[in-house]
Amino acid sequence: MHSLLSDLRVVEASSFVAAPSCGLHLAQLGATVIRLDTIGGGPDFRRWPKSDAGSSFFWEGLNKGKKSVAIDLRQPRGRELATRIIAAPGPGAGLFLTNFPVSGFLAHERLAAQRPDLITVRVMGHASGRQAVDYTVNNAVGLPSMTGPASLGTEPVNHVLPAWDLLAGSHATFALLAAERHRRATGDGQEIRLPLFDLATSTVGHLGQIAEATVQQSSRPRYGNALYGAFGRDFLTADGERIMVVAITEGQWSSLVRALDIEAAIKQIEDKHGVSFKSDEGNRFIHRDELFALVEGEIRSRPYAELTRHFDELGVCWSLYRDLKEALDEDPEFASENPIFSQVEHPSGFTYLTPGSATAFSGVARQHPVRAPRLGEHTEEVLSDVLGLTGGEIAKLHDLGTVASA
Repeated sequence: MHSLLSDLRVVEASSFVAAPSCGLHLAQLGATVIRLDTIGGGPDFRRWPKSDAGSSFFWEGLNKGKKSVAIDLRQPRGRELATRIIAAPGPGAGLFLTNFPVSGFLAHERLAAQRPDLITVRVMGHASGRQAVDYTVNNAVGLPSMTGPASLGTEPVNHVLPAWDLLAGSHATFALLAAERHRRATGDGQEIRLPLFDLATSTVGHLGQIAEATVQQSSRPRYGNALYGAFGRDFLTADGERIMVVAITEGQWSSLVRALDIEAAIKQIEDKHGVSFKSDEGNRFIHRDELFALVEGEIRSRPYAELTRHFDELGVCWSLYRDLKEALDEDPEFASENPIFSQVEHPSGFTYLTPGSATAFSGVARQHPVRAPRLGEHTEEVLSDVLGLTGGEIAKLHDLGTVASA
């Protein structure tokens, strides 16, 4: 947690990954982020992974440090309250984050009628309004056909990391801050629409993959665990540990060659093909089969502890394959000695290592991460502080079932 954005108030009406992760980034940078939650929880409130009692670790993780107002958005009065909170006055307020549809009571035009300088960031599936999620976007841009071993043929391989959702959350964060900066200069609000599909297509374009497919008139084939365009692959040590070794830069390649004492053998392969592996990483990929065989033999002949100690001494880029539980238990750099983590007790009743912001600012002290709110935990606070409602007015809303508290 940091305090850089303490002058901003963001209202979030969202679920799942992309938009909530944007709100999480803003909250961890110090903004006040107010969630508009459905009474009883939205569609991701019980999403896996969750505890045996049904509390969602997923929801707890993505909503750390936020405030929660529980409102019945089916009621006209509930919708009125929600729009008033979004459009409430204040120089650092009027910032709205959502993945709700373009039309409806949360349409930007309707909200901006109450506050013309409102900034809305809307994460979408397709620009047309058609639905999409990370896992439908990824296959639509062709990445599953590039993933996995060549032996799979045309069978796709889906990924487990919601990469486009996570990238969208980061993209939405800096887009909102850019729009807020523009508003300070001009006084103008606006709606920002961020379709996952456009984010994915632009990203593969940025990475040169559209140019590659266009010029070569073919899609990139599968290369298994080999790193495309440079040297990298998984290898087994003499005692059966599997490690990933990567040499993209000239320095990484030179370190690996020295660590395995294979200078002479590398020189023979270079002379055979009339190439330099040191100066051109692409040559390492073109001749990967010979290089992999050489490196594989050397790594397989040495025990893990001895090999990796030597790797570290010479600056080789490598890592050990392990599952998440092993990483937590065995690697102090992962969590136990990592300053981004603190032990936090969550609404689920569990206390576990919880990350704050991954970014370190040299001029701002890091603060401990803050747990996710209980559903409706800040209902009275927000209705009072943001909308100026009296205790009696809030009590009446409770009686009508329009709002709820933790």
